[in-house]
Amino acid sequence: MRLVAEKGFRVTDFRDLADYYVIHSCVVTEIAEKKCRALIRSVKKRAPQSKIAIMGCYSELKKEELEASPEIDFVLGTFDKYNLPDLIAASQEKENIVLNARIEDPLQFVPTFSSGDRTRVFLKVQDGCDYFCTFCAIPYARGRSRSNTIEKTLKTARKAIETGAKEIILTGVNVGDFGKHHGENFFQLIQALDAISWDGRIRLSSIEPELLSDDIIEFVAVSKHFMPHFHIPLQSGSDKILKKMHRRYSRALFEHRVDKIKSLLPYACIAVDVITGFPTESEKDFQDSCNFLSRLDISALHVFTYSQRNGTPAAKMEEQVPMYERRMRSKALQRLSNEKKAFFTKNNIGRFEKVLFEAERSKGFMYGFTKNYIRVATKFDRSMINKEIEIKLEKLNDGNEFIYNP
Repeated sequence: MRLVAEKGFRVTDFRDLADYYVIHSCVVTEIAEKKCRALIRSVKKRAPQSKIAIMGCYSELKKEELEASPEIDFVLGTFDKYNLPDLIAASQEKENIVLNARIEDPLQFVPTFSSGDRTRVFLKVQDGCDYFCTFCAIPYARGRSRSNTIEKTLKTARKAIETGAKEIILTGVNVGDFGKHHGENFFQLIQALDAISWDGRIRLSSIEPELLSDDIIEFVAVSKHFMPHFHIPLQSGSDKILKKMHRRYSRALFEHRVDKIKSLLPYACIAVDVITGFPTESEKDFQDSCNFLSRLDISALHVFTYSQRNGTPAAKMEEQVPMYERRMRSKALQRLSNEKKAFFTKNNIGRFEKVLFEAERSKGFMYGFTKNYIRVATKFDRSMINKEIEIKLEKLNDGNEFIYNP
C-alpha cells in the first residue's frame, strides 16, 4: 500500500467505499480460501462499480479460477503485485485488466516494508520456503526460499526507520532461512540490524525452532534493540505427528529452546503455533501433545484446526480426524492458551516495563505494548503516540490488559 500511496492514490480503510479494493489472499487452509471468496462477494455487493485486485497465495494456486471470475479485475502473482500502482493507473483507461499470476525467479527477492502506522513497520527480509511440510501449500504458492543480502536489507531497514516508526517487525515465510544463497545467515543479519544507531525496537516474527539457535537467543538477551519476544511454531507436541508432518525437529529440541530462552530472559514472551486434528492424530497423541504444552513455560498458543489442503500430501493421508473431533481438541487447546496467557500476564505484576504506545484508539483509550509484548491500556493522549514510557505494571482489567493511569 505504501507504493500505491506514493503514486498519488489515497489509501482508505477497507470497510469504506472505494474505487479499488486490494485483497492479499491466504489459502493455507480451505477455511481461509472460503473467507477470501466471501470477502470478494461482500465487496461487490457493497460497491458494485469498484475494481478488485487479488494477490497472494490464492492467485498463485488458483489463477484459472480467479481469472474466470467476473468479479475480479486484477489477478497478481507474487512478483506482479509490485506493479499494482501502475496497473491501477492503467485501468482508469482500460477495462478488466487481468494478469496471469506467476511466481518470480526462484532467487529473485523484492524488499518491502509496510507504512501508514506511525509506531511500527513490518520489514520483509525473506520469502518462500524449501521445507514442504505435508500440511502446507505455501512452497507451491510462494516459491523457494530467497532473500536479499545483508547490505541491501540494511538499506531497506534504514528507509523504514526514516518513516519515524519506533518498532520494526522482521517478517518472512521462513525468516530463519535468511541468506542461504548469499553465504550469509540470519544470525549475521540480526547482529547487523542491532548495530544501526536509532532509539527503536526490533521484534522477530515466527522462526522455526531448529533455526532459532542458541547463538540467536543469547544475542537477543543482550541486544540493544531486539525484544524479549519469540514466536516459535511447534505444530504438535507428539514426535509421531511431527514426523508425519515432515517437521525438522523433535519436541526435545523445542523444549531446549524454551528452556534456553527462559534461563536468560525469565520474563520473555513465548508464543507457540500448534495444529490440532492432523491426520492419524489419535486421542493419545493429542493428550501427549497437551501434556507437553502444559509443562512448557510458554505465554500463549496460536491454535489452528487442521484443514485439508488439496495438493498437499496430508490431504491424501488415511485416518483423517473427524471435523467435530478437531474442533473439540481446538477448544481444549484454546482453554490451555487462555490459562497460559493469564499466568504469564499476572506473573508480570509489580514489574517496571517500557511501553510503546500506538495510535490505535477505542472508546477513549489508547494501547501499547511492553518489550515482552504485554498489552497496556490508558486514556487517549495524542502526545503519547509513538512514545516509550516506563510504567509499573499493577492493575489488570477484565481483558487481561494492564491499565496505566499517569
